[in-house]
Amino acid sequence: MDRVAVFVDAGYLFAQGSKELCGARLTRANIRLDHQVLIATLKDFAQSLSGLPLLRIYWYDGTSQGPTPQHITLADQADVKVRLGFVNPRGEQKGVDSLVVTDMLTLARNGAMAECVLLSGDEDLRVGVQQAQEFGVRVHLLGIRPARGSQSTFLFQEADSTHEWTAEELGAFLDCRPAIVVSPVQAAGESGAPVSDGTSQTRCAARIARASGSPCLMAGAATGIGAPLLLELHLPGSSSLAAWQDAASSEWRDGPGASDASVSRCR
Repeated sequence: MDRVAVFVDAGYLFAQGSKELCGARLTRANIRLDHQVLIATLKDFAQSLSGLPLLRIYWYDGTSQGPTPQHITLADQADVKVRLGFVNPRGEQKGVDSLVVTDMLTLARNGAMAECVLLSGDEDLRVGVQQAQEFGVRVHLLGIRPARGSQSTFLFQEADSTHEWTAEELGAFLDCRPAIVVSPVQAAGESGAPVSDGTSQTRCAARIARASGSPCLMAGAATGIGAPLLLELHLPGSSSLAAWQDAASSEWRDGPGASDASVSRCR
């Protein structure tokens, strides 16, 4: 069947995508995905590259507690199949590679696809690529810049063609959420005395949000002395960066023994 399939390793997309956009690998909680734009982008890329209609998009991810809201949302979309492996107690993704290889070989053996796009960097997928090619399938490897630095060399060499997405393409559907982290929780209150309940940090974050004209979202919770408190600010654009940085430096006061507040940003 003259169709093109797309195989997406979600772990690679989020890890390498956030690194390209933000300069560091972020947790899923600090990455926002526009699934509709992503699906449209993948579909257009695969069809333009191959000249063939889309068979479907396969989305592979790991989970430790069943499907997440994101998984459910993606699974509800037309032309999308969600396949889930698992995440072990050490946070390692398991079983995902075998799901990709199984689907790739089944579709190739049954003649359900003539070409496919693989968004991943895992060397364990190389055997699946080789065997799919033996059935006459052309495999196009899609990576995230720097592709040669984020993908297995052997996987890269095995593909029929290689392609690379940069921050420009990723920015259409991925967004990093800037965060300010104060550690430890013990921070100065309004009177200058240390507090441990996060109250002064919350007030402080609210003042920073007002200074930048942005809403403030509490993304973490104070759990006790020495525990980090994550205050996440959603910013309308880079133009507000200076405002909240200035507010942060003037508003935050660390308590005795507390480390300096570290401010990280994306874009």
